[in-house]
Amino acid sequence: MTINEFKKLLADSKEIAFKLPNGDLVPSHFHVTEVGRVQKDFIDCGGVVRNELVANLQLWNADDYDHRLHPEKLLSIVEMSQEKLGIGNFEIEVEYQGETINKFGLEHDGTQFVLSTKMTDCLAMDNCGIPAEKMKVNLGDLVQGNACTPGGGCC
Repeated sequence: MTINEFKKLLADSKEIAFKLPNGDLVPSHFHVTEVGRVQKDFIDCGGVVRNELVANLQLWNADDYDHRLHPEKLLSIVEMSQEKLGIGNFEIEVEYQGETINKFGLEHDGTQFVLSTKMTDCLAMDNCGIPAEKMKVNLGDLVQGNACTPGGGCC
């Protein structure tokens, strides 16, 4: 989800809820402790220089159970962050504390924001030396016409 999509959904919402990939909800007393612009410059395993820019939201829970962040407040925080940090219409990455800091993508299911799992991947498959996965076939499916079959006596 991009910043602009997120802002539109916030503007149309009466409350904010984030759902984890396992279906559990982030406790409703969460805080957004950071809205950031994250730039990652790197070289992939094929030697190609790459750049990635994302908007980062960090969610955090405290013991202040009466805290509730309203959509209009989060929208104003996001807009202020865009202005002060030069955040464009970047994809959003969400950080949330599990056993360690977890990074998630962000989606919406029509009701709630959904933290989606992110996976690593090779960006240079053609240079990586990993063979393409071979197609698995049943040799019996390859028999056509009057071909010999095991125990058929033709061989």
